[in-house]
Amino acid sequence: QVQLVESGGGSVQAGGSLRLSCAASGYAYRRACKGWFRQAPGKEREGVATIDTAGNTRAADSVKGRFTISQDNAKNTLYLQMDSLKPEDTAMYYCATSGVSGACLGPPIRTTYFGAWGQGTQVTVSS
Repeated sequence: QVQLVESGGGSVQAGGSLRLSCAASGYAYRRACKGWFRQAPGKEREGVATIDTAGNTRAADSVKGRFTISQDNAKNTLYLQMDSLKPEDTAMYYCATSGVSGACLGPPIRTTYFGAWGQGTQVTVSS
């Protein structure tokens, strides 16, 4: 059973940066595809970026060149560096893991492939 705890959210002005962290525990974590997702009010949850066990990363077109996913396996921690933030990036951000083959081969990053989720951390970007 994988347990995930996100942190690092907050309020920033457009153009600013934030770094989200996801602390993980559980036997299966290191073997899993890991991802960051977000959900804005009234919208469906969407995939932001994924990273596989070899460190290969994928990102949604909306964040390419601005967001970077990374991991520290020694610390069992997943990160999302968010630069050049825009008001439309405002959302609750979640980390998640998947043992499903192909989960890390997006975009599109399919939320249905991911079965272990954190509680989320809020990111608010003002204009």
